[in-house]
Amino acid sequence: MIDSRAVVDSRAVVDSSAKIGKDVIVEAYAWIGADVELGEGCWVGPHAVIKGPTSLGRGNKVFQFSSIGEEPQDKKFSGEETRLEIGDRNLFREYSTVNRGTVQGGGITRIGNDNWIMTAVHIAHDCQVGNHTIFSNNASLAGHVTVDNHAILGGFTLVHQFCAIGAYCFTAMGSVIPKDVPPYVLVSGHMAKPYGLNTEGLKRNEYSSATIRELRRAYKLLYKSGLSLQDALAEMKYSAQQCPEVANFLAFIENSSRGIIR
Repeated sequence: MIDSRAVVDSRAVVDSSAKIGKDVIVEAYAWIGADVELGEGCWVGPHAVIKGPTSLGRGNKVFQFSSIGEEPQDKKFSGEETRLEIGDRNLFREYSTVNRGTVQGGGITRIGNDNWIMTAVHIAHDCQVGNHTIFSNNASLAGHVTVDNHAILGGFTLVHQFCAIGAYCFTAMGSVIPKDVPPYVLVSGHMAKPYGLNTEGLKRNEYSSATIRELRRAYKLLYKSGLSLQDALAEMKYSAQQCPEVANFLAFIENSSRGIIR
């Protein structure tokens, strides 16, 4: 079903089961498959491919040669119906690829709102991406990765499957990430190591100097004090009672299933 206020180029291919919302623009030679839903105000560039079952919310932009909603690159996949769910106002630049989920991983790949996905980024099956993230050119997520709000992945960052990337963290160009990255932390290298707090990101998002000071103290306990992991976490608990951000930092580490970069 195509809304009467949508503009679909006659040279685009749109499956009869697709739902094309108000003010959507589909450019020439784009390919919109079965069970795809495009919300109000989306723009799909020439030669972009969107396969279903996939839903995009409002105001998303999919640039040319992107592949959104393709089958997962997983040998266990055997044609089961799985989904890709994308929120609002996301930007997918040229050659970006996002795969649907697998039954084993819960069946759904999710991307939230207001994310900036740059050229040739890959987001694999069953990944869960939050809001306001930035993926620089050629950053890649393996399957089952979680990326929390406001995280920034530098160009050519590679994230191992099942890893978690915490909120407001920053990965430098070419980082190879084999374990979880706690929130607010800056990492770099192959393999990636911690290099301090993402203080610039915190300031840009109007975190107070007092909060940054408490997070810096928690970071030093974890990475600079020479304490064991358990002893460092024990030392953090008083500060966590006073500062919600330190509590988030502590909870992320305690709940890490792969272990953290350290």
